[in-house]
Amino acid sequence: MPVPNTISVDKLARLIGTPACPIVIDVRTLEEFVGNQRLVPGSLAHASDRVAEWAPALRGSAVVVVCEDGRRNSHGVAAWLRSAGVAAEALEGGFTDWAAAEMPVVPVGKIPNRDERGRSVWVTRARPKVDRIACPWLIRRFVDPEAVFLFVPPGEVAGVAKRFEAAPFDIDDPGIFWSHRGELCTFDVMVEEFGLATPPLLHLATLVRGADTSRPDLAPEAAGLLAASLGLSRIYADDLQQLNAGMLFYDAFYRWCRDATEETHNWPMNKPRERA
Repeated sequence: MPVPNTISVDKLARLIGTPACPIVIDVRTLEEFVGNQRLVPGSLAHASDRVAEWAPALRGSAVVVVCEDGRRNSHGVAAWLRSAGVAAEALEGGFTDWAAAEMPVVPVGKIPNRDERGRSVWVTRARPKVDRIACPWLIRRFVDPEAVFLFVPPGEVAGVAKRFEAAPFDIDDPGIFWSHRGELCTFDVMVEEFGLATPPLLHLATLVRGADTSRPDLAPEAAGLLAASLGLSRIYADDLQQLNAGMLFYDAFYRWCRDATEETHNWPMNKPRERA
């Protein structure tokens, strides 16, 4: 019999990576977290015994609470959140069932240091085209929904990274971790390093690589992705406005990779009658 105010692993997995995804809050204890330093994609970690402090900021939001086994902490925290005006559910079976179902998990050690507000901070070159929009989309949808992105002139990236403890990405520097590796573009690297190598994201990575490295032969859609990316860069003079527009753009490509690659569009036409 279904437990009230819960969400299944399968249902949450379908929502993660989409604009409709609820905020995922990990409330595992420190001991539980130290024993398994991985997260459901997009999770934000909060202490369950301080829920009264952080609940008000979530008022009006949809939230899924994740504890170790779906019983120890999640239901109490979800109930408190509902009393504070939050549409909160607990994940059935918690992190244990999520991992047992072989769903993607993000290693915490790969997420850059967070600022005082708990946000990861990233920096890259200004005037993005493909990789520098695709990577922020991946991070916000699957790693840190509150991530901050700084777009600066190429010569300023290293200094800004040091000043703000930001993670540089997609930089032509062999010492940068988050950048191209051989034939792989930065998006490929992030998908692999963040434990997100699911079939839809690997498919999307092929499109991004084809568009970003002038390899339209990798996928028929790569040329269209490049054309649309260049068009966005001409429409928006402000890089953050371009990123905001690009979020919807990559949302659509991701859903196509996940759900619609076999679908075609055929305009319904009535064949003309043959003359007698």
